[in-house]
Amino acid sequence: MNSIFLFVNPDNDQPEQYLFNNFIYKSFFVKPDVYQPWLDVTFDGIHILNRDIVSSKPHIVAKLKDDSRFMALVDTAGMKATIRYPDRTVKEYVLGSDSARFTPANLNSGDNMAVIDLFPYLQQDGEYELTISANDRSGNKASDLGYKVAFQVINKPMISNLLNYPNPFTTSTAFVFTLTGSEIPQNMRIQILTVTGKVVREITMNELGPIRIGRNITEFKWDGTDQYGNKLANGVYLYRVLTNKNGQTLDKYSPGDVNTDMFFNNGYGKMYLMR
Repeated sequence: MNSIFLFVNPDNDQPEQYLFNNFIYKSFFVKPDVYQPWLDVTFDGIHILNRDIVSSKPHIVAKLKDDSRFMALVDTAGMKATIRYPDRTVKEYVLGSDSARFTPANLNSGDNMAVIDLFPYLQQDGEYELTISANDRSGNKASDLGYKVAFQVINKPMISNLLNYPNPFTTSTAFVFTLTGSEIPQNMRIQILTVTGKVVREITMNELGPIRIGRNITEFKWDGTDQYGNKLANGVYLYRVLTNKNGQTLDKYSPGDVNTDMFFNNGYGKMYLMR
């Protein structure tokens, strides 16, 4: 409960015959802000799953948004970002530094949203854990336990076996693979061949769509046509991926818990077109 008292012309600067009707005394109730702000975290523009592989130089963005239209998120009070390294050491980032930029909210933009940009360089291979905690101006936490996600870093540039899904397919099939390191290859293309070795379709890197470090499912879906758009006959086709980074072919990445080598012969996979 609050009270407001307003007295007009208290010093009688404007002479009046009566002053009893010059004041108001009013009680009012202020409802506290008890709503949690929203926290959204991405790695290189992607919401990752727990223990996903990410780049060793990720761009981590944490967006804190509050529904309050009056208490702008303009400082780092109540905000904290840490990364636990594979050797169990923990690094806390100083928000507002070069490696942890802080952009305060601007209510004139229509959103009460502050942004933290983290630019870590993770040179150890292994599992890390990111923790971010944040409060709004009223002290409401974005989460009681904070945002936590584990992720893996493998500094050596490698690519896993490339699988197509679905397989067999009737209308179209996409390609699934994993990249490691810090940068994507300068060149990557997929060749589709007949069982006799004739290349019938070559899919360029631009056609594949956005590629990132970690798990990938291509936006591109092959529809069973050749280089000129003609429909190919039903049957078995071979495919392989060709990569180039700084003039070198990427080594193969083999996840410890998944063995896909049984589906490949000398780097060639099989797919079945069945209309």
